[in-house]
Amino acid sequence: MDVISVIRTKRDKGELSPEQIDWVIDAYTRGVVADEQMSALAMAILLNGMNRDEIARWTAAMIASGERMNFDALSRPTADKHSTGGVGDKITLPLAPLVAACGAAVPQLSGRGLGHTGGTLDKLESIPGWRALLSNEEMLHVLDTTGAVICAAGDGLAPADKKLYALRDVTGTVEAIPLIASSIMSKKIAEGTGSLVLDVKVGTGAFMKTIEDARELASTMVALGTDSGVRTVALLTDMSTPLGLTAGNALEVRESVEVLAGGGPRDVVDLTVALAAEMLAAAGIKDADPAKALKDGSAMDVWRRMIAAQGGDPDAALPVAREQHVVTAPSSGVLTRLDAYDIGIAAWRLGAGRARKEDPVQAGAGVELHAKPGDTVTAGQPLLTLHTDTPEKFDYALGSLEGAWDIAPAGTPFTATPIVLDRIA
Repeated sequence: MDVISVIRTKRDKGELSPEQIDWVIDAYTRGVVADEQMSALAMAILLNGMNRDEIARWTAAMIASGERMNFDALSRPTADKHSTGGVGDKITLPLAPLVAACGAAVPQLSGRGLGHTGGTLDKLESIPGWRALLSNEEMLHVLDTTGAVICAAGDGLAPADKKLYALRDVTGTVEAIPLIASSIMSKKIAEGTGSLVLDVKVGTGAFMKTIEDARELASTMVALGTDSGVRTVALLTDMSTPLGLTAGNALEVRESVEVLAGGGPRDVVDLTVALAAEMLAAAGIKDADPAKALKDGSAMDVWRRMIAAQGGDPDAALPVAREQHVVTAPSSGVLTRLDAYDIGIAAWRLGAGRARKEDPVQAGAGVELHAKPGDTVTAGQPLLTLHTDTPEKFDYALGSLEGAWDIAPAGTPFTATPIVLDRIA
């Protein structure tokens, strides 16, 4: 077996054999296959796809590259959630403590930013002292004592995915449905959660631009989970407009705390409650009211304990970018479009994301929104505020915002897109 023949098979639109898949995943994990060779294979997969048998075998090989966890010793049923990534998608932050407050255990293994989408771990690392890297023993302790944990997957859990995940981010292969599905499900199945709710984003700010592609990805992942004994359901949710009013690490943490305090933007609250209801149902927990737990402070209590258990200070001031630039509305009327992808690229260019897998991110960088589609705006009023520590990046970020919004004449009817578009189980 050699990597060139594997690359050529997929380059020429062939089907990879189980033996080829098992070998290339194992060889890449051990360093026998170089990053540039796996990059070529990932691009061939992006362009030519994989069938269901290939995806299932690729996922199984990723799982087999490491260990599997088990939560049978916990007194609570486990439920996890995964988002395919979006702009302003801070939902995990209020969701994990909310579901824990309602009686489930939430072992939330999260990742870092991919391309224009933010990463949960990058956001939480803006909290002074907070640690993403926990041993299996530490993870179980936090989960057992607080009900929820948000952390990075350990080195022993699907290590092949850890290498490939970072590589996809910098090689233009993030959008490959087989690689997205196998990446997510290999970690979630190896993690050992009893149930899983998938938040599959659809729209300009998502990796899946069309409802058809989103359904294909969701169906693939639901099948992978179900076949592995994990109760799995997917919601297709809108990502044509950024979620909430912020895109950026510390900015999104602040907004998440507002939600846990009983406030926050309506779309963030609605999606958090909808996903919580699905997670609790999948875990077999009945009669819990996530909306009530969000308002009565119980979810906030779990948040504070969870952050402190991972070394963070829930009362510490969050980082603030040294420089700001205000973008004003060019005309008066109704804001009918605010493109999520353009906002995400602007946040990335300001320093909230990374261009290479080893790049640091700026905790305070990002974009703050002062209006959402459907709002009436006046010429000259603030539309966006850009945040960064490196003001020379403002022009670079502003370039991505050309054509990012539409403003229609006052009185133009506007119908908002529902946040949840479909459900697949």
